[in-house]
Amino acid sequence: MEVGLLIKQKLAELKLEQRDLAVAAQVTESYISQLLSLKKLPPAPGRTDIYEKIEKFLKLRRGKLAELAEHQRLEGLKRSLAAEPVPLLKDVRELILGKCATGKERQVRAIFETHPFGEMERLVTQKLLDVVKKVAKDELDNEAWLRSVAHLAGRSYEGLRVSILEFLDTDVFSVSTEHCGSFLEPLIERWDIDIATFGLEIVLNRRLIAGHAKRVEFVEKEVEETGEEPGLKKFLKFEAVRADITEDEIEFLRKLRFKGRQPTALYYYRELQNLRDPLHFRTTSTRKGGKRNLGQSQPQGSVAPLHQFRYAREIEKQLQMDGRKGAIRRWDVDRGSRN
Repeated sequence: MEVGLLIKQKLAELKLEQRDLAVAAQVTESYISQLLSLKKLPPAPGRTDIYEKIEKFLKLRRGKLAELAEHQRLEGLKRSLAAEPVPLLKDVRELILGKCATGKERQVRAIFETHPFGEMERLVTQKLLDVVKKVAKDELDNEAWLRSVAHLAGRSYEGLRVSILEFLDTDVFSVSTEHCGSFLEPLIERWDIDIATFGLEIVLNRRLIAGHAKRVEFVEKEVEETGEEPGLKKFLKFEAVRADITEDEIEFLRKLRFKGRQPTALYYYRELQNLRDPLHFRTTSTRKGGKRNLGQSQPQGSVAPLHQFRYAREIEKQLQMDGRKGAIRRWDVDRGSRN
């Protein structure tokens, strides 16, 4: 069963009108009508709150509409993949180029026009969409924020909510002039790209978004090793260590990397001592109302003090003995191979 058909049945069963549902879902009546008449594909469940509102209003099992929408969208995706992709509209391209950093627009425009709907044009457009869509999704329940954007875009509050539901489902192949006017135009202040590395910097509207600067880079980096070092595994087996060490400290030790070397359990013990020693860090006292703890690098209780590491001497002694035994075994093996 399709989403629109089920909603129609429940509306008839409860003797409710489409406008009642539109008010409950905080969207326009026109959007509900198009959803029920199958003129619009239902929005992706993970990107919207509309299904929860509709299910609550129509007394449906939670998650029922999302299940139907997932199946319906999958069928629609199969049909769209079989069709030829449509290039960007001229107005969409002009808006995107209009937001390009001063001094770079001419160069970027030349690339876009030489290779219409090529890799670079698709890359820039998709990344701008991704950044703005994340902002829109995060603020979907923020009525004050939505009303501010609606005012800038010249839209009604309900109309903007409908646009967000559709915008969250769009991509570089389906972005429209309406999407640009409602979201890219008011939310993006400018963007810049490094042609050599494809590093993309996106600056968002400071009046509407707190963390306004975003950067996306496409550069070669070494793959981080995710395996846990044998020495760390051995160190964490000590019961005294497990009793006193915090999750933050374990995470810190796990992130340490060594090229071509294998640290021992004793190394991790001493690294933990260094981390806990207040003499190794400067005290920060810039927060208002915050107490300054002399001799402490962090707030009291955030990291176990060094003197609370109960069996420190016994652990270090055991680790040193294990290290010596290992050295003796290696020496015996080497001597045997020479003889």
